[in-house]
Amino acid sequence: MAPAPAPPAPPVWPQLFSSTSVWNAPVPAGAPIDPASGAMVASLAGEAQAEFTKRTGPWIATTNTSTPIVIAPAGQPVVKVALDDPTAAWRMSLAAAFAAVPIPPGTRQAAGNDGHLTIWQPSTDRLWEFIHAHQDADGTWHAAWGGAIDHVSTSPGYYTSSSWPGSSSYWGATASSLPVAGGVMQISELRRGHIDHALALNVPFARSGVWSFPAQRTDGRNADPNSLPEGAHLRLDPNLDIAALGLPPAARMMAEAAQRYGIVVRDQTGWALGFSAEDPLDAPNPYVGSTGLFGGLAPNYLLQKFPWSHLQVLKMDLRSS
Repeated sequence: MAPAPAPPAPPVWPQLFSSTSVWNAPVPAGAPIDPASGAMVASLAGEAQAEFTKRTGPWIATTNTSTPIVIAPAGQPVVKVALDDPTAAWRMSLAAAFAAVPIPPGTRQAAGNDGHLTIWQPSTDRLWEFIHAHQDADGTWHAAWGGAIDHVSTSPGYYTSSSWPGSSSYWGATASSLPVAGGVMQISELRRGHIDHALALNVPFARSGVWSFPAQRTDGRNADPNSLPEGAHLRLDPNLDIAALGLPPAARMMAEAAQRYGIVVRDQTGWALGFSAEDPLDAPNPYVGSTGLFGGLAPNYLLQKFPWSHLQVLKMDLRSS
């Protein structure tokens, strides 16, 4: 019997966001560390150990609570994405941005409660993202909220008044206004053996009342002063010998990315620590099985030896409303 054909290679994405953005700029070895770093990292490491003991995490979202990142080809016909409750004046500009979106046929949103979907068209250098996206039986697309970015390749990687005509810093499909595609590990990256950007981390409950730039807002509910605020930027100690840790290949790639580019707190989950990897949609799941990208390990076991206690919180720029 002839062997089954290999699955098609996933696309290699162009770089998302500016090379100087928080997602793509390497962290200098001498970057200032926040005075409260030790206490926050100890709290984070304790949370990771508690989740592993309870077998609830830490996790890597893939086929449920991550986001599909759909590459729209040049010339893709556009459709309207109807924004739920578009009548409020502060929603009108986003509704206008959703009036013509190049969504390829067969696209679907992520499974799970958030229903994320990201459409990226490199030929026009534009990106749209949605939360609670869904398509009606008649083919009409809807979303509860989201954002749009023009000139993605030079974007700072967060929403501002310059992201799109009429845009605002409260746009975006995450509670921090950091794009949901930011920090997502690509299938092609994991296959080639290195991740060339910062990682996104969602925490169970982010600190309440404040956020750290480049986050633009927060939905944090944690009153503990040692909890991480949304937008916090961490990195692994540059002196840590990652090769000596004996990490599984995917975890080693994540640690190397965390050491060079860092980890950015993007949102909160309400239940466990979570990184994000590309949602493969309807393709064979590349993450599972002994030959999968996670080496046959569930994400919490893949991350069992991740060096949480060696993280450092870079000096924060805390803001509040």
